[in-house]
Amino acid sequence: MIDNKIHLFDTEKNVELLTIKKASEWATLYTGKKVTPSNISYLIHYGRIKKIGENGNIYVAKQDLVEYYNSFNGKREISWKDKLGDDLNWALSFEQYKESETTKHVHRLHPYKGKFIPQLVEYFLDSHTDSFKKEIFFKKGDIVLDPFCGSGTTLVQANELGIHAIGIDISAFNAMISNCKILNYDLIDVKKELDHITFELKKFLSKTKTTDFEEELTQALYEFNIEFFPTPDYKFSIRNGKIDEQEYGYEKEKEFLPKYLSLIKKYNVKLKQREDKTFIDKWYLQSVREEIEFVFDLVKKIKNTKTKKVVSLILSRTIRSCRATTHSDLATLKEPVTTTYYCSKHGKICKPLFSILKWWQTYSNDTIKRLSQFDKLRTNTHQICLTGDSRIIDLTSELNK
Repeated sequence: MIDNKIHLFDTEKNVELLTIKKASEWATLYTGKKVTPSNISYLIHYGRIKKIGENGNIYVAKQDLVEYYNSFNGKREISWKDKLGDDLNWALSFEQYKESETTKHVHRLHPYKGKFIPQLVEYFLDSHTDSFKKEIFFKKGDIVLDPFCGSGTTLVQANELGIHAIGIDISAFNAMISNCKILNYDLIDVKKELDHITFELKKFLSKTKTTDFEEELTQALYEFNIEFFPTPDYKFSIRNGKIDEQEYGYEKEKEFLPKYLSLIKKYNVKLKQREDKTFIDKWYLQSVREEIEFVFDLVKKIKNTKTKKVVSLILSRTIRSCRATTHSDLATLKEPVTTTYYCSKHGKICKPLFSILKWWQTYSNDTIKRLSQFDKLRTNTHQICLTGDSRIIDLTSELNK
């Protein structure tokens, strides 16, 4: 290999090689969009392009990058314009934004199906977003009405832009999500209550065998997956047709199952609840159900009303993530999963959840961070989501309440 300080060339295989940093610079020029080293690492990790070398000497083939970007670059815009016409305003696709930007700060306090991204809402609310807009509808100090508020995207963006807003939604839970996003919290009190619940939950778990069981199961899965599903080679082999994913995954799923069942027996873990009449009976393992009820009892004792609301939302988000289903079946929920299984989303053997602790802690920390971020952008304006039918609701009466 000859190093010319820009890239390398494998003379034996006639392949031009790039470091991750140089690959990101080349891809930025090639695509006309900013491509970061993290983006290149993502492509390697998920088997889109092949990793060459180990440890600190990692390279990718320039030809692999060319083939990857040619398979996608620009084709989405062409495809949609073919379907909808050349007058389609592609700028409103906001494809240049990363997922972290379209779910910024409080917009991701809780999952919600079918919400608009904040950039689209901001486009219509903000008079400075696009100099080519022919009409400007709102200015600072105005009041916006969103009669189908959903999860409150309009309320949050209105606050950022110094606009007052009223939302209406027929779902009480949607109204709760919306109002939790725009409430002004005592974050010290919120963190204190979250830390207290986490401490009590850990104490509760110490009296069970759940933690020991999960630790041993996680270690066994780690060793098994490292051997049979090495990253990124396994995913690269699938993408290039060297492995039949369905057949191989099913084979390894059956191979690991006896180990899983032996651990279930060793720790005397109860998988199913006595009844499955309700949703929570059917879709949560017994240990998870017990932890949910334990935390819920603690939430009900919180005295600060605002704190109680946002902590309740964190518990709801946690509960949603702890259903007994596969990672690829979170939306459809076909049948409860009580055993380890091959996960096509992650390309390895995964397990159902036996405790809410991990997600509770993750979402607690994430919520504090997001609320803090929004506090820095918050304006001195008022927003509220009312619960009701927007066709008949008495706005004056409800606002007075």
